Amino acid sequence: MGEPVVEQEDVLADVSDDVLVQRAVDGDTDAFAGLIGRHGPQLRALMTRLTGSQAEGDQLAQETFYQAWRELPQLEEGAALRGWLLRSGTRLALTHLRSTRPSDDGRPAAAASGDLAEADVPDGRRARLAALSRVLGALPENDRHCWLLREMGGLDYDEIADQLQLPVTDVRGCLARARASIYTRMEEWR
Repeated sequence: MGEPVVEQEDVLADVSDDVLVQRAVDGDTDAFAGLIGRHGPQLRALMTRLTGSQAEGDQLAQETFYQAWRELPQLEEGAALRGWLLRSGTRLALTHLRSTRPSDDGRPAAAASGDLAEADVPDGRRARLAALSRVLGALPENDRHCWLLREMGGLDYDEIADQLQLPVTDVRGCLARARASIYTRMEEWR
């Protein structure tokens, strides 16, 4: 009997980001694929939520990983990769949103609806996600972006301020308003 086949993904699951980044910098495409597998789903989800489009979210996540491949040698600490990817992706998404044609209400057309991706969502949660999408779509742009970057992207206040080019006090205010609005408008779903 032959030895069991071990998937490359399984082998890389226990390897730290720091080691995978170093291997990727040395040209190991399997190590980079492991980083994509590890961080891709969260990055895609954040990009999709920021743009309101699965296709645009996928494209921006792909562009972020392409940029990461080129710039990995400049990353001083591989353990900081997750935050670096989220910041880079957010910059790309915000640049994309700023460059899109505004809708009737002045917000970028792609982000005006605030739609959340519904792929692989059980039916019981679909209505709640639709309600949250409507609430997010009704928020002012800065409030919505701050909330998404904090709650979906896991960025801290300083990182959000840097991404949106706002003072930290404004970020705190945007988050407070967004949370209050979401809390009030989602009352029936609790």
